[in-house]
Amino acid sequence: MQAERLKLRWRSRGNLPAMLVVVSVLAGNTPTQASDQVFVPMGDNSEIAIVDAASHKVVGRIPGVPAVHGLAKTPDGELLIAGSFAEVEPGGASPERPAGISAEDHAAHHAKPADRPAAKDAVISRVSFVRTRDRAVTRQIDVPGPVHHVAASPDGLFAAVTHPNQDAVSIIDIRAFRVATVVKTGAAPNYAAFSNDGKRLYVSDSGDNNISLVDTKNWRVTRRIKVGESPEHFVIRPDLGELFVNNVGDGTMSVVSLKDLSVSRVLETGEDPHGIDVSEDGRTLYVSAKGADKMISIDLKTGERREVTLSPQPYHLKVIQGHGVIYVSSIELPKMWIVDPKAMKVTGIIDIGGKGHQMVQ
Repeated sequence: MQAERLKLRWRSRGNLPAMLVVVSVLAGNTPTQASDQVFVPMGDNSEIAIVDAASHKVVGRIPGVPAVHGLAKTPDGELLIAGSFAEVEPGGASPERPAGISAEDHAAHHAKPADRPAAKDAVISRVSFVRTRDRAVTRQIDVPGPVHHVAASPDGLFAAVTHPNQDAVSIIDIRAFRVATVVKTGAAPNYAAFSNDGKRLYVSDSGDNNISLVDTKNWRVTRRIKVGESPEHFVIRPDLGELFVNNVGDGTMSVVSLKDLSVSRVLETGEDPHGIDVSEDGRTLYVSAKGADKMISIDLKTGERREVTLSPQPYHLKVIQGHGVIYVSSIELPKMWIVDPKAMKVTGIIDIGGKGHQMVQ
């Protein structure tokens, strides 16, 4: 019923972009089982690398996904939702980007001033849908502005994509491949994730130091939780009843109680924290500290801290389910470190050919 209401709402709006159907050129070998695949968006390489988690090798690549940074997978494993940081003029090609400038920096350069709303003909971006069984980019839809991160709802009906330059999040009806609505959040929304029951969408507003809570019945912000300075990546663990968010501006992490919807404690993480995840057993938190060239582990019960040096500049990280390792990408080098979290040491390197962003398994 909820999806039907949103479809009707979409039809009543005449200014949303139309759906574009495309076909990609397939690359790589025959896909392995989904549980052993790690999909790594490669930013300006405009492709998604596929890593086999058993062998720690790149086994394929999905081309045709421009400036892909944010990535999510539907719960059934059938679709990837890929957000682009590239800007596109409505009805036209992307604005010319100077050589040597990343898509993120180019998008930031074209950001709207904080005191002026975006014009109706402002640049847009495109979200791509990739069928995992054959790695085909089957559809692309227009959304209002560059996309940073992506989340898929637990029922597989909706995707949320953050638009830092628009102070908004687009909600996409996955079955209809259409934008259902656009939610105005706080300033510069960065990361997004749904609650386990799908009733809430959490969004980190890096521009005003809040976590926005969106009610998915009406797609409205119902509450804001004040956290640290410039909150960005976060992870939700319903089994622990907590949300953990990196505060980039002050080198801390806020631990938010999902029951009280308030900060229960603050942890020191190290300079410029970025990637974040929790161990499969829920006992240990992992954070990549770009400014310190380290990955830090924190025992959530005792507070014990351990660290391993990863240089230069560890970036996104992902606990690889069922394999006892963590993948950590680098901002500067085209590789990912394979880290043994128990020993806190590097056990291997994966040459991915570029900068890895929001990984999904």
